[in-house]
Amino acid sequence: MLTAAGPDAAAWDGGWWRGARRCESPNFGPRPAGTSIDLALIHSICLPPGVYGGDAVERLFTNRLDFDAHPYFRRIRGLRVSSHFFIDRAGALRQFVSCDERAWHAGSSTWQGRDNCNDFSIGIELEGLEGTRFEPPQYDALVPLLRAIAGRYPISHVAGHEHVAPGRKHDPGAAFEWPALQAALQWPAAQFPALG
Repeated sequence: MLTAAGPDAAAWDGGWWRGARRCESPNFGPRPAGTSIDLALIHSICLPPGVYGGDAVERLFTNRLDFDAHPYFRRIRGLRVSSHFFIDRAGALRQFVSCDERAWHAGSSTWQGRDNCNDFSIGIELEGLEGTRFEPPQYDALVPLLRAIAGRYPISHVAGHEHVAPGRKHDPGAAFEWPALQAALQWPAAQFPALG
């Protein structure tokens, strides 16, 4: 299990981290009984692809996206998805689903012989396009978030969407700085599939 310094129970309101702005999504469900929440799963998203800023991701996760507002949105019409957290390019952090609940972020996925990663993972979306670099404020927000999560849940690994759905997903992509994240957290390299 990864060890984290600092955050205590006062940093949490149930499964809601007080360090994030709360934007509740209706897209979630219960985790299977007895599930160990032990995987932090990193994704990337921007809507439309390659466009940063705005509130399209928040609107998608809360079922308020106007699918006629951009040609790309028509391709995802009716999509019902969510993530626990979203970090924009400036490092602002939003939480959409309680970490005690199952968010809808991984889809068809497998990690270390276990299917349905949504059941046992916490999803963190970074505003970005797979294969392009992420901003320093995003890492600055990601590090304390992961520490807080590991202080409350038995997180044993941090992986990318590309690691749990190879061939189907490619995010966060080659530009994501796994070594820098590992160094900042000072967690064992073996807990990161891109390094192990």
